[in-house]
Amino acid sequence: MAAPRRLIVGISGATGVVYGVRLLELLREAPDVETHLVVSRAADITRAHELDLSAKELRALADVSYPITDIGAAIASGSFRTLGMIVAPCSVRTLAEIATGATTNLLTRAADVVLKERRRLVLMVRETPLHAIHLKNMLAVTEAGAVVMPPVPAFYSRPRSLDEMVTSTVLRALDLFDIDLGRLRRWGEDIATRPPRAPSTDKG
Repeated sequence: MAAPRRLIVGISGATGVVYGVRLLELLREAPDVETHLVVSRAADITRAHELDLSAKELRALADVSYPITDIGAAIASGSFRTLGMIVAPCSVRTLAEIATGATTNLLTRAADVVLKERRRLVLMVRETPLHAIHLKNMLAVTEAGAVVMPPVPAFYSRPRSLDEMVTSTVLRALDLFDIDLGRLRRWGEDIATRPPRAPSTDKG
């Protein structure tokens, strides 16, 4: 019997908890994907500042949710098969733990497992500006096999709201796991690749 398509979702304490929330909301449209959520303590503090969403409501968006201290959880073992993991958002502290292998909680342990099993790890690092240590840690996780994907909005699709920008960014992240919900406007498919002609300056 084939294992379900499981995706681990980590939410750490950087600003932008809405990215993780929107990810979970969108994945509810994919019945073949089972979500496994772990939220850091700092993320719960950030959530309370940024969103009108309780800790219980956040965790209810996932199929399975684990306490951050549960180092014996299924996602802490490589024998538990998954598509990989996305950390949305990813704080620079979480990035540093993953980069050095110094895992102190379930979120970073799960990320470490994903790397050692050669599965897809996507880190939506949310920090600016960046200093040399941040950049070195990004290089280290990239060399280990992770994908660093800062939540940078695309404007060519002409988003009409912040909500559209967040959704588009999350859908692009899901593309990295070959999860297509049919909602992303794609360049060359749904968006014309030829720029509009500039207005003529000829007065003759």
